[in-house]
Amino acid sequence: MDSSEVAASLERLLSLIRWLSPPGLSLTAAATMTTLERSGPCRLTALAVAEGVTQPAMTQLVGRLEAGGLVERCPDPDDGRVVRVQLTDEGRDLIARRRAARAERLWSLLGTLAPADQEALAAAMPAINALARAPREPLTDDCMEH
Repeated sequence: MDSSEVAASLERLLSLIRWLSPPGLSLTAAATMTTLERSGPCRLTALAVAEGVTQPAMTQLVGRLEAGGLVERCPDPDDGRVVRVQLTDEGRDLIARRRAARAERLWSLLGTLAPADQEALAAAMPAINALARAPREPLTDDCMEH
């Protein structure tokens, strides 16, 4: 397997994901909200590391998401001086609506593929999921696991 071909295919897949995603949130904002959904409340520094952005960039993003009512800051239960970021109910609802819209657009695209290509995609799902779960920069203890 040629890793440059895999990388190019993943870049095309990312382009498809951008097209499938409804407008309104950047991919970084959506990924940050998904991280919060999956991991629970996190410190800004942990979010920045998880999303591969600088802390000032994450601070600005969280400020925009907070102004939109999608996230909120809350005190750390173990250290009142520390602030964590968590999703609001509105943020959870937005993530669910975006997933549903993306799935609907994807379903219509899948219907245009030949049955053999649909089967190949289904067969590739375990490998795609394994790649997505491959070890990367882990979230720190600054995020609470649910």
